Amino acid sequence: MTTDKVGYFVGSLSSTSINRILSKALIRVAPDDLEFSEIPIGNLPLYSPDFDNDYPPEARALKASIAAVDAVLFVTPEYNRSIPGALKNAIDWASRPWGENSFDHIPAAVIGASVGQIGTAMGQQSLRGVLSFCNARQMTSPEAYIQYSPDVFQEDGEVTNDSTKEFLRAYMAEFRTYIGMVLTVLPRPQEPSDDATR
Repeated sequence: MTTDKVGYFVGSLSSTSINRILSKALIRVAPDDLEFSEIPIGNLPLYSPDFDNDYPPEARALKASIAAVDAVLFVTPEYNRSIPGALKNAIDWASRPWGENSFDHIPAAVIGASVGQIGTAMGQQSLRGVLSFCNARQMTSPEAYIQYSPDVFQEDGEVTNDSTKEFLRAYMAEFRTYIGMVLTVLPRPQEPSDDATR
């Protein structure tokens, strides 16, 4: 059985992030042939083009982490109807220097949770615009705007509501299928590219 490696981003830096709990839930219900590793974003300095000729170690590690996976999953809250600053900063680092965009052609999915009923819809829309510019190959359906409740989502990622669990399971199954479709046409490099160690 071929295993696809998925790197996931948690957009929140909060120690009590509900989107981190959602990421645990997604991993629990994902197909067995997906292997997950978190791509951390909290240690990155603020991006500046001044670094383009000499990336700091944290940014090189970020790019190497993306180069080592087959697909990326963004699990993120919505801040002020847009993307959390830390996540946007990570995307800016990963997409630079010009011509060395780590997200080029990579299969990607976007999901998020909030306590509100619209479940990060505006934040996801903002993120999708950024990822489109970065030429990531986004799964556009099903959309997933998750309303979080501590009665449904346990700290360890267990989901107590059957319909919610089934929706998340179907979402991850669809993502697995989508990854296979994209990689059939646009295979990922087998070794980390030069930009991963710049």
